[in-house]
Amino acid sequence: MPDTTSASSAPTKSAPCCGPGCCTPSKADPASNAPTTATPPVGEQDQVRRAVREGYTAIARAGSWTAAQSQAAGATATAAATSQASAPAPTSCCGGSPGASNASGGCCGPSTMTGEQLAAALGYEQTDLAATPDGANMGLGCGNPTAIAALKPGEVVLDLGSGGGFDCFIAGRRVGPTGRVIGVDMTPDMLSEARKNVGVYRERTGLDNVEFRLGEIEALPVADASVDVVMSNCVLNLSPDKARVWREIARVLKPGGRVAVSDLALLKPLPDAVRRDIEALVGCVAGAVLVDETRRQMEAAGLRDLALTSKPEYIDAMTSWEDPLYRRIIAALPAGSKTSDYITSLDIVARKA
Repeated sequence: MPDTTSASSAPTKSAPCCGPGCCTPSKADPASNAPTTATPPVGEQDQVRRAVREGYTAIARAGSWTAAQSQAAGATATAAATSQASAPAPTSCCGGSPGASNASGGCCGPSTMTGEQLAAALGYEQTDLAATPDGANMGLGCGNPTAIAALKPGEVVLDLGSGGGFDCFIAGRRVGPTGRVIGVDMTPDMLSEARKNVGVYRERTGLDNVEFRLGEIEALPVADASVDVVMSNCVLNLSPDKARVWREIARVLKPGGRVAVSDLALLKPLPDAVRRDIEALVGCVAGAVLVDETRRQMEAAGLRDLALTSKPEYIDAMTSWEDPLYRRIIAALPAGSKTSDYITSLDIVARKA
C-alpha cells in the first residue's frame, strides 16, 4: 500500500472488510504498528488500485459516498431478512455484495452528512455550489484545494482524482475562458459521470474550459511542464506509490508552477486494525502517511517552498456527525483517544523551482 503504511494495509485474498464481521475491528498486531517507508511490490500496488477502483465505481454508480453507504446498508438488511436458514450473502464495505450492482459503500450504516453539508463545512462558497452541476459533488473531499490554490484567469489547472468533477468545475470559473482545467481519474464510471456534468456546467457558466482524462495519478496523461497548478482533494493518500505521484506532479508543472492539495495525513501511526481495513482505505484513512513522510517525498521530487497546514477540525466534524467509518476507527483506537489525535486534514502548498 502507501509508502509508510503500505505493506499491512494492502488488501489480501481474504478481503478484510466483508461479511458479518465487517464492522468489528480486528485485533491489532503489535509487531506491525510501526510504519515502513518501503514502497510495496507491484502486485500489491495493483491489488490496492483494484480495490480503490471497485470502491469508487460503486460510489459513482450510487451518486455519492452517502448514497453508496445507504444502498449497502439496505442490501445487507434485505439479505439478512430473506436468508432464513441459509447464510446471508457476503457484503463488502466498499465493493458491494456479489451480484448486487447497486450495493456498495459502507456496511455499517449511512453517513449523516450529505455532500452539500460537507462542502459547506469545508468552506466552499454558496455561489460556487449553486453553479456546480448537482451530480458533481459526491461528498468525497476532506478540504478545499480551490481556496488555497489562488487561481488566476488564464491558468492551466490539473486535478488529480477528479471524481465527478466538483473541484474542476469550481476551478473552471476561476481561470475563466482563457484558462483550462484537466481532471484525471482512473475509474471509468467516475469519468463518465464527470463528462455528463460538463454539459450542465457549460449551460450554467457559458464556459467550455474543462475536460476529463482517464489515467492513474502515478502516470499522468499530461505533457511535461504544461500545468500552472496541480490540485487534489483527498486522493493522494489512496495511491500505493505516493513518492511517484509527487515526481509526476513535479514533472507536469511548469517552472514556478504550484501545488494546492487537501489530503488526509497521520500525526502518528494508526493501529493495525484501522490500517488493515479496506473501507478505511476507500474512505481515505488507512492509506494516509505521516506528515513528515509527505514532506520528505515532496522535497525529493524537487518541490520547494512547502507549507503543510494541519486542520484537525475536519476530522472532529466527521466524528461529531457520527460517520460510520469514523465510529469504527474510534472503536479500534486506544481508550480515551480521539480520531484527530491520529489523523488530520492537511492543506499542502508548494512550488516547482
